[in-house]
Amino acid sequence: MGARIAMWIAGRVGAAVILLATAAVATLVFLTSPAQPAAGPTDGLPEGKQSTRVTELMDRFASGRAESAIIVFERPGAALSEPDRQALAALRTAVTGREHVGTLPPLAYAADGQAALQVVPLQADLSDEARDSTVDGLRALLRDGTGLPDGISAQVTGGAAFGRDISAAFAGADVTLLVATAIVVALLLLITYRSPILWIVPLTVIGLGDQLVAKLLPWIGHLIGEPTDASIAGIVSVLVFGAGTDYALLLISRYREELRRTTDRRAALAAAVQAAGPAIVGSAATVILALLTLVTAVLTSNRTLGIAAAAGVAVALVFGLVVLPAALALLPRGAFWPLVPVAGSAETSETGIWARVARLVGRRPVGVLAAAAVVLAALAAGLLTTTIGLSQTEQFRTEVESVQAQQTLAAHFAAGSSQPLQVIVSTPNAQQAADIAARTAGVAAVGRPEASTDGTLTLLPVQLADESGTAGADRAVTALREGLSAGAGTDALVGGQPAADLDQRDANARDNAVVAPLVLAVVLIVLIALLRSIVGPLVLLATVVLSYAASLGAASLVFAALDIPALAASVPLLAFLFLVALGVDYNIFLVSRAREETAARGDTRAGTLRALSATGGVITSAGVLLAAVFTVLGVLPVIVLTQLGVIVGIGVLLDTLLVRTLVVPALALLLGERFWWPSRPAPRPAEINAPRPAHDADLQWKRDPAASGR
Repeated sequence: MGARIAMWIAGRVGAAVILLATAAVATLVFLTSPAQPAAGPTDGLPEGKQSTRVTELMDRFASGRAESAIIVFERPGAALSEPDRQALAALRTAVTGREHVGTLPPLAYAADGQAALQVVPLQADLSDEARDSTVDGLRALLRDGTGLPDGISAQVTGGAAFGRDISAAFAGADVTLLVATAIVVALLLLITYRSPILWIVPLTVIGLGDQLVAKLLPWIGHLIGEPTDASIAGIVSVLVFGAGTDYALLLISRYREELRRTTDRRAALAAAVQAAGPAIVGSAATVILALLTLVTAVLTSNRTLGIAAAAGVAVALVFGLVVLPAALALLPRGAFWPLVPVAGSAETSETGIWARVARLVGRRPVGVLAAAAVVLAALAAGLLTTTIGLSQTEQFRTEVESVQAQQTLAAHFAAGSSQPLQVIVSTPNAQQAADIAARTAGVAAVGRPEASTDGTLTLLPVQLADESGTAGADRAVTALREGLSAGAGTDALVGGQPAADLDQRDANARDNAVVAPLVLAVVLIVLIALLRSIVGPLVLLATVVLSYAASLGAASLVFAALDIPALAASVPLLAFLFLVALGVDYNIFLVSRAREETAARGDTRAGTLRALSATGGVITSAGVLLAAVFTVLGVLPVIVLTQLGVIVGIGVLLDTLLVRTLVVPALALLLGERFWWPSRPAPRPAEINAPRPAHDADLQWKRDPAASGR
């Protein structure tokens, strides 16, 4: 960042203007933020897939896009008696008259006589709120027990019930995440700064930025034509807090360092902004560009997340590099109390744990690198146990009624009864399609056909033997599609929840293959532009990929210990994106400082060791804070967010404590001046002939070259 801009931000007038402008913009956004756009029927579905096309065609049928709830009745260990059946028939009549409930089909009884199920079709195109209230009403009716014989349980499952339970899982999520994140950040900032005052400033600034982003999300939803739901809002909030606080830690650490060099507080702040600015901007640019690679995804939910998260990080950058310095400019040096930095005092980075770590790496870079590589390889071996794909009943971390009822249903009926496939075929081919479906392995039953309003299409409900999202259901969907394509012509389409689950996993696999290389390419280009080097960026990228493999392997072992059977299909890509982009952040902070110190000292070895000791504390604090913030996602009872939080948390800790601390400095020492090839760090004009404090490890090497292993 230019010296004049930095000085203006640090000045009284500039700081006041920035803070007033921020307040004005925030007020305007808060007052004008619209409601989220209405959810469309294909939101979150992959473009061009059969399940998406079936969803688009459903409005041509009288049943429309109606969801169904399913009431499962069970008398465990005994057959339903005739009085039981009469009571269930009376209860069916009570359900028929409820608001938003369509015409009920007859009760279906299990072959073992111990259970019955009642399909409750809801009116077409209900809003989420109306659907949720209808399911709640059904559950309240059953809990009341009126007309239900003793010993019979009744629970609600089906697509509408699963949707209700997902909504309930995210109810109040914004407040829960905000409070949990704010507490974690406040605690860690208090520990980091050891000041009862200073931590309030970055927390307030970044908290305001987070709330501003929350109000911008509906605008983004309208721009891209899809609402930014609670899961996206939660991930974006964590990113804003994590990235914004990282930028704040780096800036304030450099500010404290500059305060020890001058009595002019505003000059120190301007120098800190100017020195830390390029690394912070480079870091944010890496994350933003990496997130924007998601616009190439076929899953609309991935594209929405990419755009929303990129906007969030951009706001975090502005608040961390512009608004925060303006706020600091209005505070006296005493804001650091009780550890107030005094001009001329000794650099604390020249002593302490990070100076000792730097000396260790400087003495034995080969040994340090070998030991770290063994640890990372051992953790990466956990990938051998990694499996991908969860069934619908495995999506929740806590017990919910829709899952319990689905398990009861599967014990007495075909597990796929709760959410049948929807096969749409041209009417002349309808009977042939029904015959093919009935012969397909994994199909339990073919329901009554329904003609479209113009008579040209026919809808066939097809029940599977296996639950949606399982390997058996996937095989049945694939076999049915192949059979229909060969026998009923290419006009047959297979949709419904089991097909949508399969199509989403296929889309995630495609997005993995396309987006992951794009992320690596974007990160590499940014690193080359920032460091003006080729060798260094390639080394940094390789270390981050290795860190990702180790974190995914380690997390797989954790999930196995917690009896979580597999990773959700969307988790590997999102974890890769966040870990590569955020992992490179810390390497940018370290290597940018190493380049600066190398330019000043004329030696890569001395510059790298000085950078490690100077940035070790702040980067470690930032990494621990970011890992803790991502782990906060685990407060929500949804497996996909829990898995994402755990993987990114483990990965950030590995990258912070092992890769950035040991692996990268050791590689830089072993490569020497080749690390910067083809350029060589050159000092800025102000640094030429400027005295710089010598680093302990550098002095040690000059006194005794053999002690360094050189």
